[in-house]
Amino acid sequence: MGTEPLISEAFDRSRVTPLRHTVAARAEAAGMTGERLDDFVVAVNELLTNAVRHGGGTGHLTLWTSDGSVVCDVSDYGAGLDAPAPRRPMPDQPGGWGLWLVRELTDTCEIKSGPDGTAVRISSRTDPQS
Repeated sequence: MGTEPLISEAFDRSRVTPLRHTVAARAEAAGMTGERLDDFVVAVNELLTNAVRHGGGTGHLTLWTSDGSVVCDVSDYGAGLDAPAPRRPMPDQPGGWGLWLVRELTDTCEIKSGPDGTAVRISSRTDPQS
């Protein structure tokens, strides 16, 4: 990671909304603004919700800055997932939209999944021009 975390917190369903607000405040304090901030927070919310819904009900979030980006890791302890397709889900498909949306709203998205859980790392630059 290289720098002190802005947030490092375990969560369950009751912490999703407060943690989303904390992520928004810390990402904004780190220099992210406007639509990029909104998109990043939506992406983090999708990851939190997926962890609670599909990853055993609990997870851990770590947020930090690195080289002009805000970076977020969300991990859970569920059974893992099959590698999701990078393409957009079919309009009538009931699931699969969360991770697709996360990829669309952030600059990077890395997913590591196995029998001990899933970890997703996303990042977005605070200044998209740099």
